[in-house]
Amino acid sequence: MLLANHSSLILECGTDEAGRGCLAGPVTAAAVILPENFSNTVLNDSKQLSEKKRMLLKPIIEEQALSFGVAHVFEEEIDEINILNASILAMHHSIDKLSKTPEFIIVDGNRFKLYKNIPHETIIKGDGKYLSIAAASVLAKTHRDLYMDKIHQEFPMYNWKQNKGYPTKEHRAAIKKYGITKYHRKSFRLLPDQFKLDL
Repeated sequence: MLLANHSSLILECGTDEAGRGCLAGPVTAAAVILPENFSNTVLNDSKQLSEKKRMLLKPIIEEQALSFGVAHVFEEEIDEINILNASILAMHHSIDKLSKTPEFIIVDGNRFKLYKNIPHETIIKGDGKYLSIAAASVLAKTHRDLYMDKIHQEFPMYNWKQNKGYPTKEHRAAIKKYGITKYHRKSFRLLPDQFKLDL
């Protein structure tokens, strides 16, 4: 499916997040303003792309975007304000980092909070429909993956290089065996109910 530009009449940014369902690490968001004539036949929702394709797209998006911003919201804040609020906050922070102020914001998903009185639209599965949201999804995912690769060096037993903090069987088995780290989200159900974890 070929993705479209949402609107070429106004300066519009797309925003998306990655890592919402993870047990460890930040939730990461990106905001991207693409030029009106931007097109790319590979670009799609980051979940539909291989890691190799995402990493190839990352520099293309960063070079060709009129502006982009990426922001992490870390575990402590996720535990404090909950993952939905943290995801929206990460998106707001990523928009803060844009060098141009957008006139309109399109958001992947169905939840967002007003940002500086700029009109916005939430679009379910927007990352598979519009180029700027797809670009934001790729930047959010690649920047977060690189961060998880970095903290993997500190705690290799959880294999974050592979699972990126998602609740895989292997990740949960490592939590059961080694306990939790400073990077784990304590407000999340880190283990299924049959395993009790002393926090």
